[in-house]
Amino acid sequence: MTGLTGQPGLPGGLLGFADFFALMPGDNADTVGAGTPVDFPQDGPTSGTSITRLSDNTFNLAEIGVYQVLFQVSVSEAGQLILALGATELAYTRVGRAVGATQIVGMALVQTTAINQILSVRNPTGNTPALTITPSAGQADGGAAAAVSAHLVITQIA
Repeated sequence: MTGLTGQPGLPGGLLGFADFFALMPGDNADTVGAGTPVDFPQDGPTSGTSITRLSDNTFNLAEIGVYQVLFQVSVSEAGQLILALGATELAYTRVGRAVGATQIVGMALVQTTAINQILSVRNPTGNTPALTITPSAGQADGGAAAAVSAHLVITQIA
């Protein structure tokens, strides 16, 4: 005997993704001041058309939906980073550290309610000091400090 049919679930699969990155030194200014976005000026793999670059530090989320946003940026001092949609900083996405000189890593789900929302990763408004994007870390094969990268990965999941 067959039972009742349940509610349909969400459609499976990813709807689109994009990887944007910076290679240091060179792809970011010496410091990123309060309220200023981090640059991710280079393009990695992409799929779909819902996520596109508008500038070195702004990215268009073309469709209403849910986006998983992951980022990592090596900085040389204690600090924080936050996601913003347009001029609105999303408080629940603020990540950082109190001491040290390592990566700041963030991940969050961002839901858009209108088409063509502009996403950026910024040093939050009012934060001090300005953040220095680490130009190199560790050692390459030749013994010199090795260049590092920063990444922003956006995936539309619904």
